[in-house]
Amino acid sequence: MSSQGDPTVERPVGSRSPAETSAPPADGWTGAVVDAVCVGETMALLIPEGTDDTGAPRFRTDIGGTESNVAVHLSRAGRPVVWRSALGDDVFGEFLLSRIAGEGVRCSVRTDPRRPTAVYFKEPNPKGTRVRYYRRDSAASALGPEDAADVWGFRPRLVHTTGITAAISDTAQALVAELLREAPTGTLRTFDVNFRSALHGEHNAETILSLARQADVVFCGVDEAESLWGATSVDAVRELIPTPRVLVVKQGAEGATAISGGNSWFEPAPAVEVLEPVGAGDAFAAGFLDRLLADAPLPDCLAAGAHLAGTVLGVAGDIPPATSSRA
Repeated sequence: MSSQGDPTVERPVGSRSPAETSAPPADGWTGAVVDAVCVGETMALLIPEGTDDTGAPRFRTDIGGTESNVAVHLSRAGRPVVWRSALGDDVFGEFLLSRIAGEGVRCSVRTDPRRPTAVYFKEPNPKGTRVRYYRRDSAASALGPEDAADVWGFRPRLVHTTGITAAISDTAQALVAELLREAPTGTLRTFDVNFRSALHGEHNAETILSLARQADVVFCGVDEAESLWGATSVDAVRELIPTPRVLVVKQGAEGATAISGGNSWFEPAPAVEVLEPVGAGDAFAAGFLDRLLADAPLPDCLAAGAHLAGTVLGVAGDIPPATSSRA
C-alpha cells in the first residue's frame, strides 16, 4: 500500500464499484448519487478468544468504527453508501479496507504512510465491555475540513457523522463542523452524539452540543446527555437540543423516543439476551436512517432501529453476520 510523492493516496474501493451516476435519484432527491456518506475513523478491533497452549491470549480481528458500522448496515439494506476516512499504510489498514469494501460499501479512503491505522482491544461483558484504545496520531486523526469537498462530490442524500470523530483531533472536529454547516441543499445532516468517556468530558461537552444543534437528525442517549450536560430525561434532552427536525433519544433497556415538531413516539427495546451492548447504537441509527430514507413514518423508523439493534446485542463484534442482520 506504499505510495510515492504525495503522502496520502485516494483509494476509492468497493465491491459493487458503483459509478458516480449509477444510483438513480430517489423521489424528492433529484441528482442524488448515493443514499449516504458516513464519515469517520474505523479501527482494527481485537477480541479475545481463549488462549493458546502456552496460555497466551488469542485474538480475533474485526472492524470497529461507528460510521463504518452504519455504512455496512445501510449497504446490507441495499442502499448505495460511501465510507469516507483515512487509514495507515499497514496490515490493519489493508484488512479494514478489504472487510468494509467486501460488505458492498464504497470506500473513499486516504492512505497515509506516515500515520498508523488505529487499533483497540475489548473484553466483552453483558454488564459493560472493557475497551482500550490505541489511536493517538492515527491516520484518521488527520482528517480535516478539506475532506468535505470529496464528500459532497458523491451528492449524498444524507451525510452521517458522530461525536467520536469530532473528538479525535482538532482537524477532525473542524471536518464535522464543516459537514454540518455547509451541507448542500437537500442533503440531510445526521449526527450521533456517541459519548465515549475516553474522548469526551467537560473540555468538549459544549462543542458536541453545538454540533448536535446544527444537525437535522440527532441520536443521543439519556445516559450520554447526563454524562455530557447533566440532562436526565427525554424532556431535558429536548430542551438542550431543540433545533433538529428529528431528535431520537435512546433510553437504554427501556427503548427510544423520537421527537419531531410537537409530536413524539416511543418504541420499547427488544427483548433479547445481551452478550454485549457495543455496536447496538450504530445498528439502531442505521435501521432508523434506512427507513427514513424510504420516507417511512417515524414510528416505523424507530421499530426498524430497535429490531436491528437487537440483532447486534447478541454478538461479540460490532456487526453480526450478514444473515443475522437481514433476519
